[in-house]
Amino acid sequence: MNNKILAQSLAIALLSSALMANVASSNSPANPTTGAAKAATADYFNTAVNYYFGENGKPQDYTQAKYWFEKAAMQGSADAKFNLGVIYYDGLGIPQNYNQAKYWFEKAAAQGDAAAQFNLGIMYDNGYGIKQDYIKAKYWYEKAAKQGSAKAQFNLGVMYIEGKGVRQDYTQAKYWFEKAAAQGYANAQFALGVMHYDGLGMPQNYSLAKQWHGKACDNGDRQGCDEYKKLTALGY
Repeated sequence: MNNKILAQSLAIALLSSALMANVASSNSPANPTTGAAKAATADYFNTAVNYYFGENGKPQDYTQAKYWFEKAAMQGSADAKFNLGVIYYDGLGIPQNYNQAKYWFEKAAAQGDAAAQFNLGIMYDNGYGIKQDYIKAKYWYEKAAKQGSAKAQFNLGVMYIEGKGVRQDYTQAKYWFEKAAAQGYANAQFALGVMHYDGLGMPQNYSLAKQWHGKACDNGDRQGCDEYKKLTALGY
């Protein structure tokens, strides 16, 4: 199969309005400990989200969003620290600054934020504002993957299948692809289809390849649809 389909996903995790109800978890060591402090942190965070999206009577204003995220971050909110990293990474209302993005992602990652851990993996994997370092990329992907991040699980599988920062290991690649695929992550489902098609670390099996390509297709992967059709035409 002449498809280069195992290139990692480079999409940085984006701010989500769902975070409005997800202020830093209460067991984070830097979190406010009193009810009043928690309420204030939640208010700072939600105000930031409203400015970010231009919702609930607030105009879209990244400068104000950054201001209120900083207020929440100073109170220990891991989500606010993560979102400050996104603002600096994407240069939203400010000049893009990878150093500051890394700083805030590291702060959130230290509190166990899987999205921040994934983004640090992306930065080290690609050398965004820092020296490219596959070993550190694997470290952060693995942190996020063990918390259930499908993107991190997929990217970790890519590292094992390509031997980037690790010894090439198809068994480990398959393990992590299966973890991501079980969450409906189409890239991982397609990758498993390729592994079965090409017999990478396993016996070649076109029927299983077709099944995985079909799952990827069902989850919106156009290349998965194309490969499914080809295998169907071949009688599998």
